[in-house]
Amino acid sequence: MAGFLCMMAMAVAACSSPENELYLFVGSYADATDPGISLYRFDPEKGTAEPVKSLSGIQDPSYLAVSRDGKFVYSVSETAVPDAKVCAYSFDKHTGTLSLLNEQKTEGSAPCYIWVDSKRRMAVTANYNGGSISVFPISTDGTLQPAEVYAYEGGTPGSERQAVPHLHCVYASPDECFLYANDLGTDRIYKYDIVASDKGLSLREGTPASFSLPAGEGPRHTVFHPNGKWAYLVSELSGRVAFMHYDKGNLAPVRFVEADTLHVSGSADIHITPDGRFLYASNRLKGDGIAIFSIDPADGQLAKVGYQPTGIHPRNFVITPNGKFLLCACRDSNVVQVYAIDKQSGLLRDTGKDIRVSKPVCLKLADM
Repeated sequence: MAGFLCMMAMAVAACSSPENELYLFVGSYADATDPGISLYRFDPEKGTAEPVKSLSGIQDPSYLAVSRDGKFVYSVSETAVPDAKVCAYSFDKHTGTLSLLNEQKTEGSAPCYIWVDSKRRMAVTANYNGGSISVFPISTDGTLQPAEVYAYEGGTPGSERQAVPHLHCVYASPDECFLYANDLGTDRIYKYDIVASDKGLSLREGTPASFSLPAGEGPRHTVFHPNGKWAYLVSELSGRVAFMHYDKGNLAPVRFVEADTLHVSGSADIHITPDGRFLYASNRLKGDGIAIFSIDPADGQLAKVGYQPTGIHPRNFVITPNGKFLLCACRDSNVVQVYAIDKQSGLLRDTGKDIRVSKPVCLKLADM
């Protein structure tokens, strides 16, 4: 299996590093023979990045999950069945080396998202073209066990984007008691109870089993507010952000606001600053950029305060833990852009400290 990997050094970082530096993992669309996962050292005070290493040997590692302890990385291979899979890697923080542990088939096409619980007992993928989610128990050594697949039905016959289920995102409630799966194809959010036992974690259908959204929303990604009381959903097809109340596992939409005012059905990702004051949503296909909203601290309502143009086809983005920078993966510009966040207005400023990388799709930060 070792021959399957090809670790290629891009640059060797200095042995000593400031305590505040972070690791930046970049997942991309890449052939297995090309670098697919790139690793950088990122300074969250200066907004600068230094390349460390890159990893080949995996086709289209378009979404990553890093374990909370930073010792393991899990990557989807967003391909069709029978090749679609998840790869588990151990990560050596001292050398910046990823080593393949094992891989497991998703049994569902185009896994586009992966979530791992905080104690590293379960990994779950959303399989976009498979219309399913795959649940992998994780062994104590970080390896993946074979998946249990949950498939869905429904859709609107004749619809271009919603004829069948398209699972796009899986995520947990703040206390990790519930798991949710966003289905772009059927305008539903599926809900599960996360059940812990001496054998690990498992899923049980929730009550209710799902939440319905207005027809044509196309739910994509969701983020919870730091206070744990509110959740915000960006829908790819409608281009709207739904503000939802969260209570004991239940999500209740309160209001919808436009993120994509051009209505081109290309909204992608959504995140909130660590202080809970501002929310950002990326939009692609036309007028590429990031919509900026303030969050009312009293009731969670959103107010649009600006729009930041970006490179071409902005996908996933991340906000540094100190709230100073937003990093945006612009797939078709082959760049990760680094924006400074104005902590008073929430507006973004392009620092010009671009990170050049081929077809970046997913960004993850981890402590060094």
